[in-house]
Amino acid sequence: MRKLFLFFVMLFFCCTAVNAAKIPDGVRDYILQKIPQADIRFDGVIIFPDNTIYLPLYPSLFSDVSKIQIKESYPAKQDLKQEPDVVIFNNDFVLMKVLTDGEGHRTVLHMPNPPLQVRTGLLPQDMLVPSGLIIPENIKGIIGNLKIDTKNEDMIRVENSDSYEDFLAENEPDTPQSLIAQLKNKVLFVTTNYSKNIQVVSPAKAVPNYSLAQKSIPIDIEAVNNGKFLLVTTYDRPFVDVISVADSRFIKQINVSSNPEEILLDEANNKAYVTSPTASTIFVIDLKTMSLVQKIKVNGYCEKLLLSEDKLFYVDKLKNEIWAIELNNQYELKDIGLFPNVSALAFANNKLYLSSRTKSRVAIIDYSTMGLINEFTTVNKPIAMLKYDKFIYVLGAQNNEIQKINSDNDQVQEVIALGTNGFSSGFKVIDNSSLAVINDIKNNQYSIFDLAKGKLLKTYKMNVPIKSIVITNKVDLFD
Repeated sequence: MRKLFLFFVMLFFCCTAVNAAKIPDGVRDYILQKIPQADIRFDGVIIFPDNTIYLPLYPSLFSDVSKIQIKESYPAKQDLKQEPDVVIFNNDFVLMKVLTDGEGHRTVLHMPNPPLQVRTGLLPQDMLVPSGLIIPENIKGIIGNLKIDTKNEDMIRVENSDSYEDFLAENEPDTPQSLIAQLKNKVLFVTTNYSKNIQVVSPAKAVPNYSLAQKSIPIDIEAVNNGKFLLVTTYDRPFVDVISVADSRFIKQINVSSNPEEILLDEANNKAYVTSPTASTIFVIDLKTMSLVQKIKVNGYCEKLLLSEDKLFYVDKLKNEIWAIELNNQYELKDIGLFPNVSALAFANNKLYLSSRTKSRVAIIDYSTMGLINEFTTVNKPIAMLKYDKFIYVLGAQNNEIQKINSDNDQVQEVIALGTNGFSSGFKVIDNSSLAVINDIKNNQYSIFDLAKGKLLKTYKMNVPIKSIVITNKVDLFD
């Protein structure tokens, strides 16, 4: 009886420990050594490059070992590269491969006499498992309190043929458009002002492939982890939603206590900064664990975040006041000053560049002295700025043109006419490239601009009124 009691005590502590899944470092290193491209998801699911899925089982008590090795596998004597159905490591951590039975259901290996490590192991309690997963009766204990959806309850994929958006013309053909090489193997996530859904579009296509249903109209979206997940903020909800792109499902809600809006990524440090203007707070999310790790209290109604090295800049929308947060200096706030109707920020060579939408002016501030270096006329209705190499690019909405400024001497290099005859509304870098996407809210189109060459490459029409657009790597579907 006493042994049974001790077993349940250990099981209880194990349940508590695996609520927030973290693959042991030794096991993680072993997996990545054998399968370098394996994706170890923040909720514990492990996905191989060929989309083989493994579920982790945490032991009630880890065995102390000096070096992680495979103790046992089913089939026997298989290496991880051979993708066995069950892997038992010498520290009693277990991997179980997701299989498909004869009727197409997701399951794991049925073992007439499961080893102790499988019978007493436990799945992470916040894990999102494949929909409809069937667990054999003799190891049902591995579920714990984990919810397993049996009818794709978390699926948010909406086929446009099943539920066509009101603003899409159902009989309008998909306009033939040539695909430039730079957009091969990419995918577009598009938001509008007319729908709760995020439209998923293939490059050079005018009509969305399908959409991702949201709880409310999106405010901001960002793609992380090489396009595998979307972070989404929506109106009137105190959450940052995490969407798994590969299987079109909500995978997690990050509760941030007050309504979040703008998302700024710092993928080099695996962080995301999320504004909550009404709470004068910037939330910091750890992208490894997809969890809230910090709240930074600021002055004013924070928006237009800009990250440059160890400085986080923002604008107080209500007062047109610009602030800097020195991240490596105990988050000290520095008041940079006032500038009318700030539309965008950029930072280079210890200088802060500010654009005014209504005045069509750019001001340059010396960060060391907070003094004004220069101020000059820019393109009409500047709405965004991007830094690439030593140049600052300022996008003007009214005439669809870009001013190119050399940050070394602050001289205007040239003004580039896009010739798109619309009204530009967004200017965003495509991850890991020299390209930027410019979206046009008037003509339902987007353009690809080469920052390195300083020229427009291609403009594409869409059947969707574009509010914002994110272009990232295409992710293979596995569910």
